[in-house]
Formats: sequence, C-alpha cells, structure tokens
Amino acid sequence: MVASQEYADFLREQLAPLGRITTRRMFGKTGVFCDDAMLGMVTENTLYLRIDYENRATFAEAKSYPPLNYSKKGTLIDLAFWRAPDRLFDDPDELVQWARSALAAARRAAAKRKVSSAKRPATERAPTRVRRTK
Repeated sequence: MVASQEYADFLREQLAPLGRITTRRMFGKTGVFCDDAMLGMVTENTLYLRIDYENRATFAEAKSYPPLNYSKKGTLIDLAFWRAPDRLFDDPDELVQWARSALAAARRAAAKRKVSSAKRPATERAPTRVRRTK
C-alpha cells in the first residue's frame, strides 16, 4: 500500500534538511528520494530506510523489525530496507541522522550499479546493418 498524501508531505518536511525530497509510487509502495537517490520506501505509512554493510551497525535497533519484503513464488524476499523505529518521529534531528545514513547507502548502491553496468558487454545493442556495394 502506498503512502498517504499526508504521510508523504510529513516525510518531505521532516527530511528537508537532506535536500530535495520527492516521493514516487513503485511496486505498490512509495519510494522516498533525495536528489534522485532512493533512501527509503513507505508501505502502509511506515518508513523503511536503505541499509548496506556500512550502515548496518547504525541501524542495529531497526533489526528487531522485519525488513521490507515481497513474496515471489511463495518465498519471501527481504529487501535492503529496514523499518525506522517509531521513536525517531519524536526526534526530528535523529530521524535526519538515520536518513542521512540511508542516503549514503543509496548513493553507494547507485555507484555500484553504474560501475557494473559499464562493465556489461554491449550484447543488448541493436545489430549494425551493413550495406554491401557491388
């Protein structure tokens, strides 16, 4: 379920110190972006922040909640998004700290994708048409 308009507005306001915050519907959820990097996702008005190996220790408290997941062929697939503890919404400065860490993880993930796509062979390109002359 996507974020309500009120919740999306609330997140934009709370996370504004990070930069330009936007939201977009994705896969039946709402992606939370800062300058085109997806730092979080919202489902049922619950914020999940992006984690990776570098910020996992920072988010240790969030590990007590199940990560964001989806079902594929009867199997639950966990995503790299952990639920933000409710107490963060009582402390806007700490919420921004957590979101800043999630944003750093989002940027690292984007950088890895850019490097791996640059290494892929050009097999997906359209074949070049050669015109023969006699």
